[in-house]
Amino acid sequence: MADLTSAPDMLRTADGRPLKTALALAQRKAKWRAFFLVLPLLAFVVLTFIVPILKMLERSVNHDGFSSNAPSTVAWFQDHPAGTDIPEDAYAALVADLKQMQKEKTAGAAGTRINYTVPGTISVFKSAAREAEKLQPPYKEALIASNKMWGDPLIWVAMRNASSAYTTDFYMSASDLKRDANNGLVRAEPNQRIYVYLFIKTFVVSMVITVACLLLAFPIAHWLAVLPMATSNLLMIFVLLPFWTSLLVRTSSWIAILQEQGIINDLMVWIGVFSEDDRIRMIYNQPGTIIVMTHNLLPFKELPLYSVLRVIPPS
Repeated sequence: MADLTSAPDMLRTADGRPLKTALALAQRKAKWRAFFLVLPLLAFVVLTFIVPILKMLERSVNHDGFSSNAPSTVAWFQDHPAGTDIPEDAYAALVADLKQMQKEKTAGAAGTRINYTVPGTISVFKSAAREAEKLQPPYKEALIASNKMWGDPLIWVAMRNASSAYTTDFYMSASDLKRDANNGLVRAEPNQRIYVYLFIKTFVVSMVITVACLLLAFPIAHWLAVLPMATSNLLMIFVLLPFWTSLLVRTSSWIAILQEQGIINDLMVWIGVFSEDDRIRMIYNQPGTIIVMTHNLLPFKELPLYSVLRVIPPS
């Protein structure tokens, strides 16, 4: 009796190749064919979605506005560790860079980079670059005389941190932090702490909208899922109806509905809920944002829920 375990190896194709090898080759060709079919779409997604995101992430830690336009000052920072007093030769290097910036019209780019951490320095760099050719030694006294900000340790701390193209200063500013004269991180003044508050507010509003969409969409999706297919498909038209109208039109219609002279306020005044002088403001504020965003995003919650509930047995 033949060994059954070796039977598959005895099977061969018409051209004499082992059947197992021929099947593996066919499957490999099918995989490559499928890959090349989706390759254009993959390339499109990479070029239009992934690459821009990576570029923006790279820009969040990279800015060479100062480092590429102030080589002499950058070289001085590299030769002198942090905490070193700023002597005359540092100011001389800065003046040399300012002269070159004026010739190449790059003082604005350098000042913009420093302005991210020390507000108001764009005009300081531009004016110093225009006057750089007229400055005479000692440059330290001349620069400070032209603008006292050149004597502020904070601007030198900012320039030292900007001497490298890669930096964490943007994330520091987004966290409502700043550097002190000793290059340490401290919290910004209370009237300047805006980013953390905005992040928290954005997440809170997003969670409220998400919960509101879930509470409204789940009963509708469940109802559509248990109805007969013909009835469910007919009612699905009402779920898809918002997609037939421009987002701009839908948002503009909410302005007409929610504004102080809008439909809701007029109705409340007409039935006597509140007087003419007590109209409520429901637009261009947080309640209006929640209402409009819930309306716009509700179909995107209903459709995934319906597609999942539809395949779950009612039992």
